[in-house]
Amino acid sequence: MADRLANATSPYLRQHADNPVDWWQWGPEAFEEARRRDVPVLLSVGYAACHWCHVMAHESFADPEVAELMNRLFVNIKVDREERPDVDAVYMEATQAMTGHGGWPMTCFLTPEGEPFHCGTYYPPTPRPGLPSFPQLLRAVGEAWAEDSARVRTAAADIVAKLAEYGGPLPEAPVNEEVLARARTAVIADVDTRHGGFGGAPKFPPSMVLEFLLRHAERTGDEGALAVALSTAEAMARGGIYDQLAGGFARYSVDARWEVPHFEKMLYDNALLLRAYAHLHRLTDSPLARRVTEETASFLLRELRTPEGGFASSLDADTDGVEGLTYVWTPEQLRAELGEDAEYAASVLAVTEEGNVEGGASTLRLPRDPEDRDRFERVRARLWAARNGRPQPDRDDKVITGWNGMAIAALAEAGAALDEPSWVAAAEEAAGLLLDLHLADGRLLRGSRDGVAGAALGVLEDHGCLADGLLALHQATGTRRWLTEALGLLDAALALFQDEEAPGRFHDTGDDAEALVRRPSDPGDNATPSGASSLTGALLTASALAGPEAAGRYREVVDQALTRHGMLAERAPRFAGHWLSVAEAVAAGPVQIGLVLAPDDPRGRELLAVARRHAPGGAPVVAAVAGHDGTSPLLAGRGLVGGQSAAYVCRGYVCDRPVTGASELRDLLLSAREH
Repeated sequence: MADRLANATSPYLRQHADNPVDWWQWGPEAFEEARRRDVPVLLSVGYAACHWCHVMAHESFADPEVAELMNRLFVNIKVDREERPDVDAVYMEATQAMTGHGGWPMTCFLTPEGEPFHCGTYYPPTPRPGLPSFPQLLRAVGEAWAEDSARVRTAAADIVAKLAEYGGPLPEAPVNEEVLARARTAVIADVDTRHGGFGGAPKFPPSMVLEFLLRHAERTGDEGALAVALSTAEAMARGGIYDQLAGGFARYSVDARWEVPHFEKMLYDNALLLRAYAHLHRLTDSPLARRVTEETASFLLRELRTPEGGFASSLDADTDGVEGLTYVWTPEQLRAELGEDAEYAASVLAVTEEGNVEGGASTLRLPRDPEDRDRFERVRARLWAARNGRPQPDRDDKVITGWNGMAIAALAEAGAALDEPSWVAAAEEAAGLLLDLHLADGRLLRGSRDGVAGAALGVLEDHGCLADGLLALHQATGTRRWLTEALGLLDAALALFQDEEAPGRFHDTGDDAEALVRRPSDPGDNATPSGASSLTGALLTASALAGPEAAGRYREVVDQALTRHGMLAERAPRFAGHWLSVAEAVAAGPVQIGLVLAPDDPRGRELLAVARRHAPGGAPVVAAVAGHDGTSPLLAGRGLVGGQSAAYVCRGYVCDRPVTGASELRDLLLSAREH
């Protein structure tokens, strides 16, 4: 049996290298083998931090008897969904169509041509009510193929044809003031007024919806939208989904109260939430939002940063095969570590004798701010040190381009807003790594590991999110390179991903990518912004920063994309949070702020601080010392006023007179919010 996974760039594939299953990596050789043997393909898709992926691997893929069935009846392909989001998207669409739900591990049976005919998710080793055992399923699928493979092939072709019917472009619908107002109303109608967040269990961090509500509140003065954003952000920050010792958010809460998380920590969640909490602090001066911003940034830099300067994908949900083992506490464990402070810690961090997770342990929560902050910080430091002595979850250290783009944007914006230059420097280092390693012969790649680039081509998300991060970095540093590289990525994306027959629509894979049974094109925002919405947001920012020719071209695509996805924004606003955030920036003008600073002028630094503090959400801010005309097209032809630092504020295609005082700029930006 060939060992095809041992040298994979994906840690998830490497986790399965020792299985008795004869795994193949995704590629034409595997499907050729299926054709040669005339057997179906068993496609198993997961990712390294996935708890139930580990469970199925332990129960089934490590079992020699199950592996014998798999090897005899199928060609078995293992895919890391994070490394190949295109493969995951195509077969997740089929899984959801066949079963009404999706998730990981994903288990699909395909013809040797790659067409799906039976899909599901986790299967247990023994039967459960309404769910066959995995061995039963293997035998049943194998028998169906052996008895009448022609019928199975016909059914698979019909499934692909049906999916194609429902996968076309959406009808055009404008995203105007009325649509934004109705989206706000629909989102708030789903609010859990008791526990914060939206809907019931499980609850996922609604980072993009929070961003939409913040921008809407800022533009319209809507106190109700702001209150919902504040209450949701506070509920998450005080719950077990947030790491009260070390910072950083888990993937989701299994309950409605944010108490018990699914313990994996993903780069994309923490990048998106860092950005949201930084914006919340900018808008409200919330001390809690600032603390969470600082702690989440520290988590990214401490626990996810790789030796090469990028950011790892995730921390596992499990430690030594037990979910959450590293993070939970019992009163007895508190007494062992803290002595006389144990009762205090249990009270402040909501640790009870009965616990709230299996085994009587508790997740740590912070229902209210402690009165004695110094004592709390001493206790927290002792617990954190003790926790660091426990076994730790594994880290998936592959560097994904799009997710790193999100981290770059968040660190650049938060670092600029909170005057933390180390965060901006970390974003610059990550950006340099991606541009040096993930761009090969002008084509963006999906990821790397240990400084070695993978073979998978970058998808739409990678282009949009990295361009967005580079544009944020250009604004934070004034370095022209980041703008130039961002514009190059956007131009490449428009050439590779646009649907020529439906203006404003994008495919998720490039026209040079491997042909799958369907070319994926999912515009919905889910755990991350969709590739289409991330690209549209980056194009909007670029339209304010690029020269006139490119600016007009980018803005035209932005308007087309928003119109193409207006129906999604109105009918499913919770799955269009980033689209709505982009539309809010458009509705605000968009506002553009350029600052020309006199050398060694403290008033110039005041102007820059005010611009970053009060710029409406999504508004680009660029500053440069006078004489550095090549920094940004936004500053072309603009200079000092009377020898003093000056700020230029424009809204759409109309500019106000330049101002030289911090209070004048503040008033101008506050009036821009009310526009």
